[in-house]
Amino acid sequence: MKGVVLAGGMGSRLRPMTLVTNKHLLPVYDRPMIYYPLQQLVHAGIREIMVVTGGSYAGDFLRLLGNGKAFGLDHINYAYQEGHGGIAEALGLAEHFADSEPVVVILGDNIFQDSLAPAVSAYRAHRRGAMVLLKAVPDPHRFGVAELEGHRVRRIAEKPEAPSSSLAVTGCYFYDDQVFAMIRALEKSERNELEITDVNNLYIEMGDMSHRVLSGWWTDAGTVASLYRATRLVAETDAPVLRRTRPAPAKSGEAS
Repeated sequence: MKGVVLAGGMGSRLRPMTLVTNKHLLPVYDRPMIYYPLQQLVHAGIREIMVVTGGSYAGDFLRLLGNGKAFGLDHINYAYQEGHGGIAEALGLAEHFADSEPVVVILGDNIFQDSLAPAVSAYRAHRRGAMVLLKAVPDPHRFGVAELEGHRVRRIAEKPEAPSSSLAVTGCYFYDDQVFAMIRALEKSERNELEITDVNNLYIEMGDMSHRVLSGWWTDAGTVASLYRATRLVAETDAPVLRRTRPAPAKSGEAS
């Protein structure tokens, strides 16, 4: 299984901060936002990772991350998304990287308290179809919302005005190699984007969608309020996967 971190987008909800950098390079507590999804993938045993980004600051990712030495990696792959065609379009850029293997996809502004290793292990055992991670939230209208029927996902509604449940679809998705053909067949939405919710609903229609409900906290960091919340949660939570990959060296004259 390979890992894909999606770190494009305009970051318009975080302006004016994102007028000078990509939102995924903004700090969340003691490190750049992009570190968290990378740490999750490495902690779950994923060694082949691609970062998909775009915009004027794409080169900053290479300067920051290099080949991933700080995460114990030998190499990080990069892809550039021209324009802002949506999450599904960004994922489509990873088709050749995936090379017919299943992928675990994380949105670059999503932070999870608990390790994703159990979910990765569960999907690896199945290795077909799709799987989404769900979390009960107080504001489901901000996200894709899962409608459950017994133990299966019946439908996912994108940012509904009247959510049918409190279960938000988090920004971590698992797909087999069918996903890329699905993306190529998608039509753009009213937002002029290829929607990942449309991909997920196609898997549901095929009867190939499974899910897990998270127990620990989860948050995005794509708005000023959620960026603040993410920083506070990380600062207050002692979880192995949230600790720094490698402690920053003390400067001369500072106590270690």
